Amino acid sequence: MGGLPTVASDVTSSTADHTKFKDLQRTFASGPEVTRACLGCHTEAAKHLMRTQHWRWEFDNKLTGQKLGKRHVVNSFCGATASNDSYCTACHVGYGWKDLRKEHQGEDNVDCLICHDTTATYRKGEGAAGMPDATSVANLTEIARKVGKTQRHNCGNCHFHGGGANGAKHGDLDNSLITPSFYLDVHMDDMGLNFACSRCHGSAAHQVQGSRYATTARDTHGIDAPGRDDGNHATCESCHGAVPHQNRKLNHHTDRVACQTCHIPEFARGSVPTKTLWDWSTAGRLDGDGKPYSTVDPRGYEVYTSKKGTFDWGRNVTPEYRWYNGRIRYTLVTDRLDDTRQPVPINAIEGGPSDPDARIWPFKVMLGKQVYDTQRKTLLVNHIAGKGDPTAFWNGFDWATSLRVGTEYAGQPFSGQWGFVETTMLWPITHMVAPKDKALACDACHSRDGRLKDLSGFHMPGRDYNRFLEWLGFLLVGGALFGVLGHAAARAILAVRRRKGGGHGA
Repeated sequence: MGGLPTVASDVTSSTADHTKFKDLQRTFASGPEVTRACLGCHTEAAKHLMRTQHWRWEFDNKLTGQKLGKRHVVNSFCGATASNDSYCTACHVGYGWKDLRKEHQGEDNVDCLICHDTTATYRKGEGAAGMPDATSVANLTEIARKVGKTQRHNCGNCHFHGGGANGAKHGDLDNSLITPSFYLDVHMDDMGLNFACSRCHGSAAHQVQGSRYATTARDTHGIDAPGRDDGNHATCESCHGAVPHQNRKLNHHTDRVACQTCHIPEFARGSVPTKTLWDWSTAGRLDGDGKPYSTVDPRGYEVYTSKKGTFDWGRNVTPEYRWYNGRIRYTLVTDRLDDTRQPVPINAIEGGPSDPDARIWPFKVMLGKQVYDTQRKTLLVNHIAGKGDPTAFWNGFDWATSLRVGTEYAGQPFSGQWGFVETTMLWPITHMVAPKDKALACDACHSRDGRLKDLSGFHMPGRDYNRFLEWLGFLLVGGALFGVLGHAAARAILAVRRRKGGGHGA
């Protein structure tokens, strides 16, 4: 976290000047003290927030029956949150959640400032379980008097820095979106529409719309308007409708092709690269003095650290495309995997050309090598972080110890035998929307080697060759031409005959 540039204000005018509030005319020494002052007026705000996915880090997927959320899933970056709680909860919207096995309680533990600070100076401390860092604590009084509506830097404090670095995880979220150009994102352009994240990811009672655990892959509801609003503004269709183009041919695509597929031709399009590979199997190597080390490539990107292993990065990355109906099934630590069929999908998406709810979506494909139990065939919880804790991998560089401690903490059965398995993880691309003149042209897909060349199960003109259809086409065109020519010839013959018949009558 940190390193955020100065933010351009995209806040609408407020009806309240918090510098004049009596309860804020004092010195604050801690985050919870600020929250108690906030709750003096916003009496229900904490109750709202504590019912959200942002607070609980838990999501019950009704489509698959899986219990997801950060407390339960494994990802192809740092792995699992279990046993690494205080480091992971540095991005929680609360204070002091040190044990994710227990529900976090206490309304004054809600961190109002992480979402409502307008100074862009408030930060969470590394490994501090969501508590603010020392600089932020020193400025709490000033920050508390300048709260306001959520801005891009508030969301970016966590969502831009997932996966261990700016831009590392999502591919379409990094701090270049704090002051983006029109080219980078037509909606967030700070000289244009200047949308905050909350313009699309709006909320009622702090329930933020839009979730990658249950994506609305095809919004048939269309444009939202008062009185017929489905409560989800986090789709393109909620503003643009289902037939947004003046060109009817383009509108014929919208029921099978997601808007993002054409309008986000590449991701990591700002100045920030995104991580595309994380190989944990090389982690733990030490230099000649027995010390951890790191290396960078000619681009200046960090490609190896003893703590984390080997990486690769990309900028202006072309997405990969999949049929997607919004259903995702995760490989959890309780699920048995098939290591004879690698890479193992961390999150398998569903949908196909015969599925009416599916459309073609763009994805970032994250490649990885992750530790697993070679006997029980399950991904493993690894204890990687902990200040001064020798059992944490980042301190002791001992896989056997860190896996034993991590699995014991999580209550996960562990045979003691471990290895590494290749994995993939899919991240839907929905941000960094390019101007329409930079959207994909027809031949980007309708060609033999186009972007959709690997999607099978349906016929696409320009890409696919079918002898029957080709001959049928020739026959139809030839028949039509024969009919036109025959009709013209018949009319010409009749006209000649009429002229000849008239001559005899005179």
